[in-house]
Amino acid sequence: MRTLRPFGLALAAALTTPALAAAQGVLVAPHAVVIDHRTRSGSLSLYNPGDQAAEVSLSMFFGYPVTDSSGNFDLRTVERPGANMPSAAGWLEAFPKRMLLQPKERQTVRLLARPPQGLPDGEYWARLVVAAKAGSVPVSGVNDSSGITVGLNLEVRTVLPLQYRKGSVATSVRASGLSAGVEGDSLAVRLHLVRQGTAAYIGTVRGALADGSGRTIATFSSPVAVYYEVDPRFTTALPGGKLPPGPYHLRVEVTTEREDLAPETLLAARPVRDSLELHLP
Repeated sequence: MRTLRPFGLALAAALTTPALAAAQGVLVAPHAVVIDHRTRSGSLSLYNPGDQAAEVSLSMFFGYPVTDSSGNFDLRTVERPGANMPSAAGWLEAFPKRMLLQPKERQTVRLLARPPQGLPDGEYWARLVVAAKAGSVPVSGVNDSSGITVGLNLEVRTVLPLQYRKGSVATSVRASGLSAGVEGDSLAVRLHLVRQGTAAYIGTVRGALADGSGRTIATFSSPVAVYYEVDPRFTTALPGGKLPPGPYHLRVEVTTEREDLAPETLLAARPVRDSLELHLP
């Protein structure tokens, strides 16, 4: 079992370096895939916006989001998931698995499921990896009078969640352990979330901090995914970088709403709310 950053090291490097991202990136849609047992198929759209052909390959593995001791989200991967784990990685396939995507070209990828006979009702998970390789990226700052050009051949990986649903599935979340404190010029909020039901909880956590008069002075909104349980940390900047002494009221709401995902892929659940009184001396 391994714990990885959600998008992989290569993608993180590309996102922080615009030139690398432009040279290597392949756009993928949608951001999450849901396959129903009745159709046993789905699709993915790939687009190469660059000016070089990209070698693209697709693969599957089993993994789910967790949080570390600091409240940051990571992706835990399991190379050989046991029978008690709801893995779909072993019986999902992408067609085609490999392709050469020309500049400005689009390609539709079909996702087909071959679940084992007698598969119990429930939700099963996999992670779909879209790996793209393009031409080399020149490395600047290398002094060489021989005329040799130095470049890097990078592979950018996009990792998408994939859920396979059979029969009636439902989700909800239990929230506890709400805490908050001032850290530098921000308010840091921690919350313990445990998934209930038979499917992963995909939604959004929203928070609002009000002063003693009831005036909202800071808010935050962050996507969240609870496959088992997580202890995420959220931060919001404070007005003027600090809070004057006095009473404050923190409200937090967890809902199955996501602006970045299609509504039909989400399972609805009743919102969960919690609150906390803060007193700053």
